[in-house]
Amino acid sequence: MASLLTDPLFETCGRGPPPIKDYYHFFVTKSEIIWRWWKISPRMVYRHTKPGEVKESLSDFLEDIDLQREVRVVFGDHVLEFTMALCEGRYNYLDRLSDSLLLRIINFLELEDVDLLGQTSRKFQQLCGSEEFWEQAMRRHCCSISDEVVSLAKEIGWRTVFFTNKLHLQKLLSRRRKMSKEQQEGPGTDEATQSGESSTESFKEEIVSGAGADPDFDNIDPQVDSTEPQVDSTEPQVDSTEPQVDSTEPQVDVFNRNATSGSEVEV
Repeated sequence: MASLLTDPLFETCGRGPPPIKDYYHFFVTKSEIIWRWWKISPRMVYRHTKPGEVKESLSDFLEDIDLQREVRVVFGDHVLEFTMALCEGRYNYLDRLSDSLLLRIINFLELEDVDLLGQTSRKFQQLCGSEEFWEQAMRRHCCSISDEVVSLAKEIGWRTVFFTNKLHLQKLLSRRRKMSKEQQEGPGTDEATQSGESSTESFKEEIVSGAGADPDFDNIDPQVDSTEPQVDSTEPQVDSTEPQVDSTEPQVDVFNRNATSGSEVEV
């Protein structure tokens, strides 16, 4: 692991925060701290000022409160904390590994852990989002990858292909194959180029709008969902209750009255 500790261990430079316009250069080696500055001012009194330099051992820097304060003001607390850790012998070996070796290590993580690792630093954010990482992840999850998939991944990105389900990917490949055949038979070079660019954009838009996450390509059978939509067969209930008719016959007077004679006749 000692071979990973290159000299200098840390180096940074920059201008001080406003209103300071001076320029600073900060080194941390295996044995000492080097602090340099250049005075920048329009005033005549500072025109012939020479650059300054301070060199201290690592142990002396841990006790130099004034120099620590200057480092904090110019470069911030995170640089001072990192420098203090280096002076105390606490090295971050993981951050000093090569990108190719880090990618091999990251590929052993679960996708949820990869997402969390990408939030720890800018370097890991670039590695976890790189095309090289997603290509390796794709090849690790799939037994074999056809040339058509490789060609499509170069157009829309390995990460996009990785999170596209198998059925949707087959649909895109079929459409791409058809468009490629039409370009060979029909339009000229310029039109074919424009058509290819528009097809790539349409692939991306379709994947974003309709594709689901499905990294496990080998465990998915290309079966089409044959489930028919359920139709509500419940017929609307009709009120079959017939209006009740009053069947009560009007009572007839058992005595017929002769209107003319006024005599009563018994029935």
